[in-house]
Amino acid sequence: MQTPSEHAYPAHWEADVVLRDGGTTRVRPITPDDVQRLVSFYEQVSDESKYYRFFAPYPRLSDRDLHRFTHHDYNDRVGLAATIGGEFIATVRYDRIDSRGRPAHEPTDEAEVAFLVQDAHQGRGVASALLEHIAAVARERGIRRFAAEVLPANTKMIKVFTDAGYTQKRSFEDGVVRLELDLEPTDRSLAVQRAREQRAEARSVQRLLAPGSVAVFGTGREPGGMGRAVLRNLLAGGFIGRVLAVNTSFPDGLTRLDPEGVPALRSLGEAEGPVDLAVVAVPADRVPSVVEDCGEHGVQGLVVLSAGFAEGGADGRARQRELVRQARSYGMRIIGPNSFGLVNTAAGVRLNASLAPELPPPGRVGLFSQSGAIGIALLSGLQRRAAGLAGLASVSTFVSTGNRADVSGNDFLQYWHDDPDTDVALMYLESIGNPRKFTRLARRTALHKPVVVVKGARHGGVTPAGHTVPTTRMPDATVSHLLRQAGVIRVDTVTELSDTGLLLAAQPLPAGPRVAILGNSQSLALLTYDACLTDGLRPLPPRDLTTAAGPEDFHRALAAALADPACDAVVVTAIPRVDGESAAGLATALRAAVAAAPVAKPVCVVHLEIPGLAEALAAPPEAGAPAGPGSVRVPAYPAAERAARSLAHVARYAEWRRRTEERPGRVPEYEDIDEAGAAADIEVLLAAHGVTEGDPGGPRAVTLSAADTQRLLARYGIAVLPALPAPDPEAAVAAAHRLGFPVALKPTAPHLRHRADLGGVRLDLGGEAELLRAYSELTELLGKPSETRLVVQSMAPRGVDTVVRATIDPAAGAVLSFGLAGAPSLLLGDTAHCLVPATDRDAAELIRSVRTAPLLFGWRGAAPVDTGALEELLLRVSRLMDDHPEVVGADLEPVIVAQHGIHVLGASIRLAPPPPRTDLGPRSLPTY
Repeated sequence: MQTPSEHAYPAHWEADVVLRDGGTTRVRPITPDDVQRLVSFYEQVSDESKYYRFFAPYPRLSDRDLHRFTHHDYNDRVGLAATIGGEFIATVRYDRIDSRGRPAHEPTDEAEVAFLVQDAHQGRGVASALLEHIAAVARERGIRRFAAEVLPANTKMIKVFTDAGYTQKRSFEDGVVRLELDLEPTDRSLAVQRAREQRAEARSVQRLLAPGSVAVFGTGREPGGMGRAVLRNLLAGGFIGRVLAVNTSFPDGLTRLDPEGVPALRSLGEAEGPVDLAVVAVPADRVPSVVEDCGEHGVQGLVVLSAGFAEGGADGRARQRELVRQARSYGMRIIGPNSFGLVNTAAGVRLNASLAPELPPPGRVGLFSQSGAIGIALLSGLQRRAAGLAGLASVSTFVSTGNRADVSGNDFLQYWHDDPDTDVALMYLESIGNPRKFTRLARRTALHKPVVVVKGARHGGVTPAGHTVPTTRMPDATVSHLLRQAGVIRVDTVTELSDTGLLLAAQPLPAGPRVAILGNSQSLALLTYDACLTDGLRPLPPRDLTTAAGPEDFHRALAAALADPACDAVVVTAIPRVDGESAAGLATALRAAVAAAPVAKPVCVVHLEIPGLAEALAAPPEAGAPAGPGSVRVPAYPAAERAARSLAHVARYAEWRRRTEERPGRVPEYEDIDEAGAAADIEVLLAAHGVTEGDPGGPRAVTLSAADTQRLLARYGIAVLPALPAPDPEAAVAAAHRLGFPVALKPTAPHLRHRADLGGVRLDLGGEAELLRAYSELTELLGKPSETRLVVQSMAPRGVDTVVRATIDPAAGAVLSFGLAGAPSLLLGDTAHCLVPATDRDAAELIRSVRTAPLLFGWRGAAPVDTGALEELLLRVSRLMDDHPEVVGADLEPVIVAQHGIHVLGASIRLAPPPPRTDLGPRSLPTY
């Protein structure tokens, strides 16, 4: 039994949490130093809330109460507090109890739990957040059940328990409702947690994007500087709310800043009414005082343009961490530092809190960029492609997060998921701090609206300066596979991002990959045909309208193509006519054909040197004009390759979305899996190797012996073909007789395993003579038996050799990988990946996504192999990794896939203390 002295202050329980209204609170363990905070907190709780907590009038806490509620052993008695500005707004505690409700110690696994929330903060989701965190703490300390007694009139607290999603029992006796909660996470509790996370994080972004008032800190008295530029941009964009200029150096008599005509303040204490958003453009060393001013006056969020933080080295990183800590302590969220700003084009907001000189017209594209320079280039490029006119590809919202110390792409995915003004999400990322969460959020969003991502720093593995996020060891190809699994459209360049976003914003999704090509240049049509083939589309033979074709010819040809059930999309190619036909006439004809199409299909135009055509195709309808050709906008591209690449991205996304909607996938259950037996084996094996949880001196991972590996895999229905050691020829012969001829002879030394290129494997040895001759050859070729570690193994049926692996990435978690065995696949990097747990749909797609997949399905007349059994093997390995986080690596190589069944010829398992599962823990903001 552990004593209180054995549990030091658990700093890892500290967390920042986004609440239901978008504000934040800090959750931390209560300490003996919190006595005065507890007294102040209790004084602000109503008599009714005190009555609900103690079942009797309880006006004040006694000295004994204060000692009990602030002194904990962090094991049998734990108290957590939610704080804002350093002061308590809510508390929760548990006390370990026995079956009679009396105080107890380990190994008792039940505890009584109780909450108290300040009345002013009730309804913000504080108690729900505290329940998640106290439940996680309890599970860590071996507690499996919570018991709570609640008065029937305390309906809010009863709802906190019943809505949490845990398995529970409810009873009523002696006028009290008794609730018992099983703390093991369930699918429902996880769904509840993630739904609350989505609403809270989306609301926190919405508070930043739609403020009622904005204060700009750092507006100088003279024109120039970032602060004054943002002030002008806010006013020029027509921001609907109040705008204030703040500068501690303003003279006492200055109350109005001209020529802008806005109130001039030295601090927010002089402001009339609340301030929702602060734009900070002061030197880095003055930012803390600005944050304090904002926090003390109820500001909800900060856009920090100031540089001089993590991008500047160790001192800057420390300054950035303190900035985040200080802002969150007041319940504020931060965009930046080193940000370019924030834009919301909605008619009811018109917010341009950025360094962009113009507010873009309202559009349907959400744009996120970690880089200010790339962000403004994208913003300008989209506006230019749409000729500065609303609708085709202008933005709904834009954000440049700079160092991304707090608000990240994950937060904006949460917001865009439900945003009715955003149809397409475009993202430029330089780092992904939480790949598992990002892919989860992106997948959910991509089911309803496309998410297009370009990632910088793909090959150098260098996190840009200022981005103090966890790094991942995953190769870029693996990241691409995981994004594709989530339905994300991964593009390679910023130009592709803009091109693809343009098509998605203006056109419907195609029903398939078949593309009709028509135009007045056979050469340009052939280039387009080749580009479509290169990008995996299925182009139909081009239709040449000849160089004499006029607008009516284009109209008829496009109308026919759109009515053809054999085509899913159309690319129109156009070169200038000799007679100088106007671009407006061609654009009108094309738009009219699209508007009259019986079935909506995507259309794009490839043109060479036709001035004004792109603008004419993108022009919005006149105000009040009825629906018709004028309401249709068609994207135009200056090169066939760009149009084909964009269309291919969109076609693959449309196919992913259809397949996912038709067959969402599930994680199958297998009756022969012995999860409990595997857990017991793992516990024994870790102990046998001297590995204990949290032991800093222990090995990073231990590789199991062949026998232990086979026994553990057998728990999950995975059989490994027997192999017996052959330290000498006599042992080899005895092993062969035991297994039965024919057999294989092969080395298992680490430097020789899976090296078929060395000629170190002998197959189909039908008798003793053949076996002894092979033994002699391998010994002469590869070295002494003690060096090669020869084994004799039963022969498996002929088939396709494959490799199945699973590893743990520190940022993404468990990743399942598949590829064909052999040097060609290894050389080409032909391996597919997906996150664990894999669904049946994931497994099917995994084996089909490698370039060598045709070998599994009867290539060049060969008999197809048993891909169903291969998929099942992948799912069983996925279950092993997901059920037992102590399994940090699994290698099955080779796996022979025969016409009927599979045969695992070699396997290894690595165990280690389980890494933290952030995706299953309580809601919390990341800290870098």
